[in-house]
Amino acid sequence: MLSDPIAALATAPGRSAIAVVRLSGEGALDIAARVVRGFRPSPPREARLATFRDPAGEAIDRGLYVVFPAPRSYTGDDLVEFSCHGGSAVVTRLLAALYAAGARNALPGEFTRRAVLNGKLDLLQAEAVGDLVDATVPAQAQAALRQLDGGLSRRITGLRDALIDLQAQLAYDVDFPEEDDGPISRGQLAERLGDVTARTSQLLASAPAGTRVREGAVVVLAGPPNAGKSSLFNALLGVDRALVTEIPGTTRDAIEAPADFHGWPVRLIDTAGLADSKDRLETLGMAMSRRYLGEADLILSCEDGRPADSDPITGDNVLLVSTKSDLRESSGAGVAVSAVTGAGLGMLRLRVAQRIFGDQVSLMDLEPALTRARHHEALSRARDALVAAAPHLSLTGDPVLAAHHVREATQALDELIGTVDLEEVLDRLFAGFCVGK
Repeated sequence: MLSDPIAALATAPGRSAIAVVRLSGEGALDIAARVVRGFRPSPPREARLATFRDPAGEAIDRGLYVVFPAPRSYTGDDLVEFSCHGGSAVVTRLLAALYAAGARNALPGEFTRRAVLNGKLDLLQAEAVGDLVDATVPAQAQAALRQLDGGLSRRITGLRDALIDLQAQLAYDVDFPEEDDGPISRGQLAERLGDVTARTSQLLASAPAGTRVREGAVVVLAGPPNAGKSSLFNALLGVDRALVTEIPGTTRDAIEAPADFHGWPVRLIDTAGLADSKDRLETLGMAMSRRYLGEADLILSCEDGRPADSDPITGDNVLLVSTKSDLRESSGAGVAVSAVTGAGLGMLRLRVAQRIFGDQVSLMDLEPALTRARHHEALSRARDALVAAAPHLSLTGDPVLAAHHVREATQALDELIGTVDLEEVLDRLFAGFCVGK
């Protein structure tokens, strides 16, 4: 297990009032003592004012340091955090002094990786740390906090505990085949297996909603050319991202931007107008528009009261939007909006949030859900193994095969939560982390 001392900037690089540099690993306190004048490791978790110095003894900065002795630290190893003045010069010199004193530059996510290896976090909680750092809207932050608090881990652990109990009960059937009826009958075992399978399927069903919260729901603006889609796109974002002219067919490509609709994350996409056209560029743009329509969580079908050259967009995931309400009276269908006056924009944001995230009630009621492809793949393998085990729990079934499939399901959950050492999973997980985490 890696425990050599590492150091890195834990706050964003660049000019700032304060920067935090993190040092952790075996020998971290000795390294800190070479850099901090009058360094004292105790009492722990107490901020002290001191002068930081380079190997030549020259002062680098005057700031605060806090000592977190192992195992009561973020990483589980000895850890020291230095608060210095922000800016590249001070931070660069302080890091250089720590490296000269024996530390090395931390790899992306290495502090959190060590927290996982030292049992301070499981894999699901470690992923939540990254999601919380990347969160841009309240729903994403709330969901990440629930996962970091162990909400999803507890649900997975509950399933795993039930499977381990089931394995123990099946072991009796395997070890004492001459018994007509063990401590628990085959029928009861089948009932318990069915309960765990149902709970696994229920958690799997949360994957689409969890993914929408983490990555943002895909909301596509579609309709005929010059229906006000790009103007509405800009108005909903509050900035001019799409080119707007009175010439039909201005938008030839899809333009995507993230947005916050009442605290929920949305990936807003402006697409080329749908109409009969022989123009090659317009045809390519419309083909791309139709691909996005097929991927949309919700389609905002924009119309401005004029006859359209194309068939109307229909479907359960379509919300009609009457644009340019400042120029003409709305037909009464859908949501009437004006990109010029701003009328109806607030109502449209609310309707979109309700249509996509309405089943999740409110930000405070977010349930722990699967948010990554890794979660879905592992839990799908577990569910498939449990389904395969069911026929072998009949009176004529083979308990050895049932136990084998239940063990496969348990191993899939072990991989998901990180109770087994999987270096490849760790490498993939932390590759996208910032260095100071």
